[in-house]
Amino acid sequence: MRKNLYVNSDTFLMFFIHVTLAIICVAMLYPLVLVLSNSVSDPVAIVRGQVKLLPVGFSFESYRKVFQNQDIVRSFANSLRYTVIGTLLNVIMTVLAAYPLSRRDLVGRSLLMKLITFTMFFSGGIIPLFLVVRSLGMMNRMWAIIVPGVISTYNLIITRTYFQHNIPQELQDAALIDGCSNTKFLLRIVLPLSTTILVIIAMFYTVGHWNAYLGPIMYFSRKVMYPLQVILRDILQSAQSADMATSDTVLSTRFFEIERIKYATIVIASLPMVIAYPFIMKYFEKGIMMGAIKG
Repeated sequence: MRKNLYVNSDTFLMFFIHVTLAIICVAMLYPLVLVLSNSVSDPVAIVRGQVKLLPVGFSFESYRKVFQNQDIVRSFANSLRYTVIGTLLNVIMTVLAAYPLSRRDLVGRSLLMKLITFTMFFSGGIIPLFLVVRSLGMMNRMWAIIVPGVISTYNLIITRTYFQHNIPQELQDAALIDGCSNTKFLLRIVLPLSTTILVIIAMFYTVGHWNAYLGPIMYFSRKVMYPLQVILRDILQSAQSADMATSDTVLSTRFFEIERIKYATIVIASLPMVIAYPFIMKYFEKGIMMGAIKG
């Protein structure tokens, strides 16, 4: 009797969990589907609020308009360039900093970690950072948005912790006895065994670079340097301005054009991250399981 009671309780709990997750999934997917439907719908239907879920007046005209816009195409290429180069440098610098800090024979390791952790809670602020970037002559250059944040303290700490708990000290000792230098040990043993953490921090850095817009606004005065997120922000602001300037009876052509490309640009800006995530999801799951096992 008691066994049946436990079985019924577990069944009800699993049913409740699945229903809750289904509701959350629908709540998260609906805005994405709505944006996608708006991107291929007639702008008149969008303005009148006729698009609830499925497209109305299906057309790819909005995407054609987007790819005809040289500012959007150029900013998309800029975002790709900043993201690829920035992420590559971020991962390299983070590994080069995390590996020595994970070694027990590093003199002053505890003090260095305290100083690094201190930067997570206290910083100079935006104005001093802007003055430093300007004094280094990096204004209107790609390095202005890459160099100041080349190492994330959070990513550095989790990478160092991963090296400490997943690269046995005995393996290091054996490699040193066989004549392996620290550089060879890092390149040939540590990195191949740390694919999980490398992919995770690379994804964190990639999302940060791809979604960045405050840094480019601060450091770039030339429009040709803008990434996609800044152009998208300008489009959304133009849409809001056109909406405020348009009456209920008179709808301008400019307002329709902005509505036509607004949602298409949002879809294009989100697409790279949506495509990349399924390929790296297994590494996130593996990292979560490692954390659960290690406690």
